[in-house]
Amino acid sequence: MVTAGCSSGDGEEPDTGGTSAANSTRPGASPDGGGDETAPPPKGSVKVVRTVTEGLNSPWGLAPLPGGGLLVSSRDEGTITLVDEKTGKKTELGQVPGVSPAGEGGLLGIAISLDYASDHMIYAYFTSESDNRVVRMLYDPKKPSGEQLGAPDTIVRGIPKGTNHNGGRLAFGPDKMLYATTGERYEGQLAQDKKSLGGKILRMTPDGEPAPGNPFGDSLVYSYGHRNVQGLAWDGKQRLWASEFGQDTWDELNLIKPGGNYGWPDVEGKAGKSGFVDPVAEWRTADASPSGIAYAEGSVWMAGLRGERLWRIPLKGTQPSADPQAFLKGEYGRLRTVVSAGGDKLWLTTSETDGRGSPGKGDDKLLELEVK
Repeated sequence: MVTAGCSSGDGEEPDTGGTSAANSTRPGASPDGGGDETAPPPKGSVKVVRTVTEGLNSPWGLAPLPGGGLLVSSRDEGTITLVDEKTGKKTELGQVPGVSPAGEGGLLGIAISLDYASDHMIYAYFTSESDNRVVRMLYDPKKPSGEQLGAPDTIVRGIPKGTNHNGGRLAFGPDKMLYATTGERYEGQLAQDKKSLGGKILRMTPDGEPAPGNPFGDSLVYSYGHRNVQGLAWDGKQRLWASEFGQDTWDELNLIKPGGNYGWPDVEGKAGKSGFVDPVAEWRTADASPSGIAYAEGSVWMAGLRGERLWRIPLKGTQPSADPQAFLKGEYGRLRTVVSAGGDKLWLTTSETDGRGSPGKGDDKLLELEVK
């Protein structure tokens, strides 16, 4: 199963320190190696097949429905919209009660229940007036447009909120557990505090309870030491990957290990220090500021906000098999979420209406891509 998806303020703060190095990426080997897994070609390609729809406002989460249709969450409007992937027609399901948009907070990631055929449940991660939380809602397509969402059932509350660094990605894994990413709201030490839900990747049952086998006993925490993760994806061997915003120097692609400490705020990027898990690849913050990621055709595909490009990271096992390659640079502005559409196809949303886009580029789009 694959889903999609900040440098300070989504990478919009000026670069400082060592951000002017000639190489904007630094692939790094993972100790697990590549084994006998086959690597994709070192160079890939991206073709924009079509614009599925446009006129979206602050799109953030993107979730394909079983049987067809794409759900898109609006961060600032707090709504979920159904997009017909064939015609581009948009139908608003409704507004999620309790969402309190501000800065990078609002209605963020969404996920579809693995038992959707029988329960018709949609899961969402959102910012309320007091915290970030995970909820689930009944979706009834038989009701009128705008009234199709049931009342939210909160399954996790108390995730630290802030104007920035709210995390927000939500995805079911191949183990049938629900994963959520959280930020540290500019309080770095929350990321190292295993009792706090801030600066973490959380793993839970569909009811919001700590998942069996979690590394810290009766805790939702799966990994820690994160600044602001906004991308999750599983590869063909069911390994979990995550994209993470750095501060001033390095954005990261990480291979997630249960109980792993990813270093923030003690280290940023590849440090080689005992007790911390180094990223598999790194980017200068001006070139990435990554949000969503997806896995397709042997590569991780990573959407860049400030970088305004789509990165391809070809893998052989747990290592990059070639240097990361950038596509669509500046062509569609800020890129927020990328989701597998099966085979060599991806869905990709732009993010020009999130308050940091370029004037004149208009509303946001949902694109279909063909990748190799």
